[in-house]
Amino acid sequence: MPRVIVLGSGTPFPDTRRWGSSFLVQIGGEWLMFDCGPATTYKMYQAGFKATEVDHLFFTHHHSDHDADYPCFLLTRFDMSIGKENELKVYGPELTEQLTERIMGKDTGAYWHDIVARTNHPLSLYAYESRGGTPPRKPPKIHARDVTPGTVATGKHWEISSARVEHVQPYLDSLAYRIDSDEGSIVFSGDTRPCQALTELASGVDLLVMECIRLHDDMADPESAPGKYETSTIGAGQTAADASVKKMLLVHQNHNLDQPEQHTKAIREVGSRYSGTTIWADELMEVPWG
Repeated sequence: MPRVIVLGSGTPFPDTRRWGSSFLVQIGGEWLMFDCGPATTYKMYQAGFKATEVDHLFFTHHHSDHDADYPCFLLTRFDMSIGKENELKVYGPELTEQLTERIMGKDTGAYWHDIVARTNHPLSLYAYESRGGTPPRKPPKIHARDVTPGTVATGKHWEISSARVEHVQPYLDSLAYRIDSDEGSIVFSGDTRPCQALTELASGVDLLVMECIRLHDDMADPESAPGKYETSTIGAGQTAADASVKKMLLVHQNHNLDQPEQHTKAIREVGSRYSGTTIWADELMEVPWG
């Protein structure tokens, strides 16, 4: 059965309950990750998974609450490697290649010094061999690629396509992703306002992982910044209804929505537009789909 693990379900606001965005997806024995927000790597290990299990990482966009833990993930995956893992493939909108190079690029990357030390010093080589590695210890190979709407990647049991959604252009590009697989279909909206491209991408999917940042009243003014660039409870419900999705997982909630009265109102507002199954994301939860 396919699996979805919520690692990060919040916003840039640091909160003990939710913070940043990140999700693990298992299909056909392969692990994929979508976004890598604050503390993703730590929460991954809390949930019982290892960085070395992830071979594909997809970024929806490059706001820090979606990519701030990328250096930690890359360095942990390398440090825990024994040299037999698959090489990591990373996909995302423009800046994905640049960000990867600036973190891990040979000689110029911010953490290249760490790679040099861990591939040469006897202490690091001892740790590498003690985990089952065979010298020489080589630097990691990371295949990062800037992608555009269309087919992004394929695996043995899945294909991933993307659509451009509307968030903070022209400063950062934003993509939503759709997985079609032998085991079901899922769409990650990323951060976006309701838009036709997302509705079309999500048409008929088994699970829509959808931004739901505020109550409708907090975004009712269509000329306000939140009203123009984010998705409210009503917007999330309407998107799910228009796309005829089978199930929706609400994510990227403002921390205020975890207050009981606000939470109840949020669920009611979503339900006023969408009659399907709605799940309120909590971090480290597993979501059934497919």
